[in-house]
Amino acid sequence: MSQNPPDLRPDRAAATIAAADPRPGQPRIGMVSLGCPKALVNSERILTRLRAEGYGISPDYAGADAVIVNTCGFLDSARAESLEAIGEALRENGRVIVTGCLGAEPELITGAHPRVLAVTGPHQYEAVIEAVHAAVPPRPDPFVDLIPAGSVRLTPRHYAYLKISEGCNHACRFCIIPMMRGRLVSRPHRAVLHEAERLVAADVRELLVISQDSSAYGTDWKDRTDKAPIIALARDLGRLGAWVRLHYVYPYPFVTELVPLMAEGLVLPYLDVPFQHAHPDTLRRMARPAAAEKTLERIAQWRAICPELTIRSTFIVGFPGETEAEFQTLLDWLEEAQLDRVGCFRYENVAGARANDLPGHVPDEVKEERWQRFMQAARAISARRMAAKVGRVVEAIVDSVDADGATCRTKADAPEIDGNLFIDEDFAALKPGDIIRARVEEAADYDLWGRLVDGPGASGA
Repeated sequence: MSQNPPDLRPDRAAATIAAADPRPGQPRIGMVSLGCPKALVNSERILTRLRAEGYGISPDYAGADAVIVNTCGFLDSARAESLEAIGEALRENGRVIVTGCLGAEPELITGAHPRVLAVTGPHQYEAVIEAVHAAVPPRPDPFVDLIPAGSVRLTPRHYAYLKISEGCNHACRFCIIPMMRGRLVSRPHRAVLHEAERLVAADVRELLVISQDSSAYGTDWKDRTDKAPIIALARDLGRLGAWVRLHYVYPYPFVTELVPLMAEGLVLPYLDVPFQHAHPDTLRRMARPAAAEKTLERIAQWRAICPELTIRSTFIVGFPGETEAEFQTLLDWLEEAQLDRVGCFRYENVAGARANDLPGHVPDEVKEERWQRFMQAARAISARRMAAKVGRVVEAIVDSVDADGATCRTKADAPEIDGNLFIDEDFAALKPGDIIRARVEEAADYDLWGRLVDGPGASGA
């Protein structure tokens, strides 16, 4: 077991592929999935389609006839990581197909790596499948591959990401998502619900709802009757019996209508809201909503409706033009807001983003100094809020069990990006996916330690 690192990138999702014995002559494809959970869902869809066509999935380079690299292109650092991953796949395997966000810039990829077999853009599933067919022709076994295969998932069995839309209608100056993925296109309500039902039937205990802007779900439908279709979707998902966690929720006024669902227990009392900054001038330069006072009022309103609510957010420091006074406003706002979970980025130029041309770019050493001060303030707030949980009984889901104990997450913790609850006694009967209750006995800055109260192997407390 290990403690959650405080600087864990809030846009990363771990992707692991379980090994499976191939049948004789079966072509096998490897997958390197980079970037956010939305990209992870795209990788799952590609692998599901390939498996249905008779391909095996290789967990390593050596066993793969070709490798797909699903790239990220949101930040310059992510672009560099994607190019490095492509280079590694070429060195280790030699037959590489590139897709994902960075695929929107094929000249950049082929200029750095001319040996790649094909480059496709984001959510171009058919083009990826065609490239795989050209590189490694399918060899289906009619006695096996005609049987419908279940979906390939790159997450542990007990939780799954549920993508409800593609694209984004915002025009934030630091972001190129609309340029790469287009404007908002929401999946039909029934299609999302059907996928969720299928996942729950496959013993998924937690659904993590993701998109570029989850609160805008359905607002692109011209014939809609609801002002905010996300409300009805969240209500229907909450009736399936699994935990439902909402990510990437913009602070629109109607978000207040979601919070009663959390108070009722239909949806987890957890909001992931990208506030980005607090000073109105900085927000205007970002082309973001600039009413920080109203945001504080909404946070107070949300907490009045659902006192157990956990609020996670991400921020950018060192945005072009950010003054010391603007940064201090952010620190003051953070202290007043008392957010539970916080991530922070040092601003980076992104090729194609309008923010690149803004005046007043902040020196790297100033960005670093502000990031350190921000994280120190956020850590202190987190430590106080975690300490307040000592003595309470909390509900949690088990993520893993090893010789040292069980690593769990409370309702306040999303996988990969938030903290953990560790149990080091009476844990032998626990397994991933179990929902348990534990009494919190110790707290650190981001993590908790507790004793099992209710669940397999509980001795009571």
